[in-house]
Amino acid sequence: MPVTTVADVIAALDAAYPPALAEDWDRVGLTCGDPAAPVRKVAFALDCTHAVAQRAVEVGAQMLVVHHPLLLRGVSSVAANTPKGKVIHTLIVGGCALFAAHTNADSARPGVSDVLAELVGIPPGRPIKPKRLGGIDKWGVNVPEHAADAVAEALFAAGAGRIGDYERCSFRIEGTGEFTPLPGADPAEGSVGAHHSGPEVRVEFVAPSRLRRSLIDALRSAHPFEEPAFDIVALEDDTPLERACGLGRIGELPEPMTLREFTQQVADALPATAWGVRAAGDPDQIVRTVAVSSGSGDGFLADAAALGVDCYVTSDLRHHPVDEHLRAGGPAVIDTAHWASEFPWTRQAEGIVKALDVETEIIDIRTDPWTVSAHPAN
Repeated sequence: MPVTTVADVIAALDAAYPPALAEDWDRVGLTCGDPAAPVRKVAFALDCTHAVAQRAVEVGAQMLVVHHPLLLRGVSSVAANTPKGKVIHTLIVGGCALFAAHTNADSARPGVSDVLAELVGIPPGRPIKPKRLGGIDKWGVNVPEHAADAVAEALFAAGAGRIGDYERCSFRIEGTGEFTPLPGADPAEGSVGAHHSGPEVRVEFVAPSRLRRSLIDALRSAHPFEEPAFDIVALEDDTPLERACGLGRIGELPEPMTLREFTQQVADALPATAWGVRAAGDPDQIVRTVAVSSGSGDGFLADAAALGVDCYVTSDLRHHPVDEHLRAGGPAVIDTAHWASEFPWTRQAEGIVKALDVETEIIDIRTDPWTVSAHPAN
């Protein structure tokens, strides 16, 4: 039985959370570890603190998958006596690779905000900020009749021919290929200086534009001709907005409720933290349509207002932006702990990796930095 490697786990996670969806400033992917290393157990957490790294090694994981990149901002040293270096050394000495899926997991479908939407009680509809993967390409590849199956298989293996819930989708047209090899050519068929014609098949299929380079490489490797004939036409991404990738989600509660009731529903649904859950707005306001954005989301306050929702659920909200938002007539807001809004995603990521032949474990260390909350005793 083939041994699962770090690269295999990365491939599964990249398929679910395409790196192309990550924001330009983000640093997603493999932070440390050997892609060829075998993996028997994968651990999951939101943050890679030193305590989390130690726990991953203790439970025998060869790979740790997190949401927040450890090295998001540049460092000049990962020496073992620096905070981040200490984490890196713990993982490397313990034989544990580190992988991060961050804003690509936020924008993916399903992704982090889908989990948050379902937890607070809404179906995850359109994103607040839609993000396209770069569209779809329509390909036409001319292949000698005898090599058509092998070339098509190589392209399918590289990610071509997938449409919705179907794979290996293509259309074939039989025809005749003609060419004259010039001096310096090394033709697989025909002779230099002599015009040649023979039966060929045109294989047509679609593929994500982000795979264009890798598909060209796969085509050239599998095609028997030194100069394969092919064409690529870029198509617009026509994914309906309700199913589009992007940051945040919008949905409607099954039954309307007051802001006070909805705030309690959110608090009951999320992991408990000292921070708790707080809301800004009229407690008796009726809430029907809700926008959610996992993690720090005050940058989407104006977007939530423009989309006409009744309430916006996110984390790390600040005094002045919220005050100005409400004074301008924006929807009510619910502020959750950052960790609480995103930690439930680890269960989704675990489900993706469980399809591989590996053990999995979620590290439930609460990495929310806030540890005490107090209200006046009187």
